Amino acid sequence: MPQQTWTAVDDYFNGLLVEEDTALLAAATDSDAAGLPPQQVAPNQGKFLHLLARIQGARTILEIGTLGGYSTIWLARALPEGGRLVTLEADERYAATAAANISRAGLGRTVDIRVGKALDTLPLLAEEGHGPFDLVFIDADKPSNPDYLHWALKLTRPGSVIVGDNVVRDGAVTDPADTDPRVQGVRRFTELIAEHPRLTATTLQTVGAKGHDGFTLALVTA
Repeated sequence: MPQQTWTAVDDYFNGLLVEEDTALLAAATDSDAAGLPPQQVAPNQGKFLHLLARIQGARTILEIGTLGGYSTIWLARALPEGGRLVTLEADERYAATAAANISRAGLGRTVDIRVGKALDTLPLLAEEGHGPFDLVFIDADKPSNPDYLHWALKLTRPGSVIVGDNVVRDGAVTDPADTDPRVQGVRRFTELIAEHPRLTATTLQTVGAKGHDGFTLALVTA
């Protein structure tokens, strides 16, 4: 089935079910104008994350990979009064764009942007006593996914949810001989989840405006 059809289906459902206000539209537009890579979640995926956080009853969220803050806005808007979202971004320019987008959405006091490599900032969060987080969204460099999972488990509790994005890689994840470090990172991430006694999980592949990909949803058990 062609990409054109996948995009048309997304457009149909987005038009009926997903409302992007001016802050979300501006976040996408300004991220593009700033030269950020077009890797943010699609509108329906952002709404999915928003609903997942609400269903979870999340009061605290950790996002690994901010980019321009589009998914951050969706997630932060799911939080109740007094809720908190910490988002980690390695690139200072991306973080500056995200900060402007998040502030324009009126979420500057809800969202804490930490700039620096996530594998440097995650230990600091633990030292500062952050967590346990109710929901962790992992959407950063895929070779580091196994390490991100390690820290996600340290910073969560039984009942917390961990979501890993972009795990299908156009189907390349099925090829153990693929030398792409992003593919290998996702494969190891999945294997670790499968082996871990504290996790139960599933993966759904998706097609749409963002192509052929998918996400992994894991529940931290007692």
